[in-house]
Parts: sequence; structure tokens; C-alpha cells
Amino acid sequence: MNVIRLIILSFFIFTQSQADTIYNLIKIPNLDIYEINSSNKLRYLYAKQPFTIGVDNNINCYNPEKKVLNEKYKIIKKNLDKYDQKFLQKINLKYIVLCEDLSISKINTAGIPNNIMKTLILDVKFNENYFERVIHHEVFHIINDSYKELFDEKIWANFNIKEFKYAKCSTCTDKLGLDTYSNTNGFFTEYSQSTASEDMAEVFSHLMVGSNLKDIDPILQQKIQFIKTNLLKIDQSFIL
Repeated sequence: MNVIRLIILSFFIFTQSQADTIYNLIKIPNLDIYEINSSNKLRYLYAKQPFTIGVDNNINCYNPEKKVLNEKYKIIKKNLDKYDQKFLQKINLKYIVLCEDLSISKINTAGIPNNIMKTLILDVKFNENYFERVIHHEVFHIINDSYKELFDEKIWANFNIKEFKYAKCSTCTDKLGLDTYSNTNGFFTEYSQSTASEDMAEVFSHLMVGSNLKDIDPILQQKIQFIKTNLLKIDQSFIL
């Protein structure tokens, strides 16, 4: 019996030590380890208690229900398994933080990427209709932040008709809809029309979930080719 207790105690100390080490790396408190032995070496963590982070303490998230966490983890892992370890290393993504009711400056958001900290925070209770797409949308922001020189927003904006202008920021507009257009006309969704970077992320996410690309208009075809071409500059073996 004492041996069993010792083993349990040792395991607790080991996992707590790992959690503390991860905190020192990504500076997010109140996390616990969910899975650290994934095939592509992503470390999955979850909020065991609510946390507040950010320079102005403007990022908040809460601990998820265990049942919801377990269900959404399967979906998240299935989608993130599409990226191999080599590609993840190149784009600086290593830690996935799972929580619920994620917000930044009191605005709800599906995810918050941070390529410097190699971290992506995901809200496991985000709208199920778009959940899988959103995972890849947020991964693209990690890609974009790591390779700004490849995803030039001026080049991207020139794909659109001359009369079209993006907003200054994604929260500076009411174009928030995530439903996929049946008539694309240069954009997959209303949210694509907010900013160039969000437009790129929407194109990438639709490609990653295998959206129907039949009858895509010429503008969107150019955008798709731009994304594919530049991803291959990061990793020649990357497959969309």
C-alpha cells in the first residue's frame, strides 16, 4: 500500500512540476496538463481555474466542464493532427490551451494565437457550426505572424476589386458572419471582408476542412493559389 501511495505521490509531483515548467514558458496561470504525448508533439493544457492574462489583464478565460473538454479535445486533436511536427516547429506552435468563454477586452473570441509564446488558446465552447474551421483559422494567424513577409497584405488586397476596402481592424466593423457564402464573389464569408489577415485565415480554414471548391470565382481562386504557394515556401511537403 505504501508503495502505491509513493507512486501516486511521485506522479502528482512530476505532473505538477511539468505544469510549473510550462507556466514559466508561456506565462498562463492555473493550467493543468491534458495531453503531452501527441504524435506531432503538441502539448495540450486546460484551465483548471479561470485565468486572466495580457499586458492590461484584458484576456480572460474560464475552466471548462470536464465532459465538454473531453468531447472537444477529440475534435481539436483530430484537426491539429493534420499538421506534422516539422511544420509546427517552423510556425512556432507547441502549446494548445483549452478553456471556455474566452474574451479579449470583453469581446468574445474563438481563439488567441501567440507565436512568440508558441501558444494557441482555444475556446472549447465556441459555436459548434464553425468550431473545426475556427481551429485552422487561428492556426493561420500563427503562420501569418511567423511569416509576415510571405503574406503581404498589399498584394492580397490587390486581388479584390478596386472599390473594395478592408476595415482598419477586425473589431472596427460589423462584418462578423461566419456562414460560408453560396456565391463567393471574392470572399468565403462576411468575416473575410473585415481585414486582409482575417480574409487569409478564412481562406486557409476553408481549405483545411475540405470545403467544396467548385464554382469558385476568379478572385477567390487567386487568393487560394496565393495561400498554397506561400505555404509551400514554408514547408515543401505541406499538403492542403
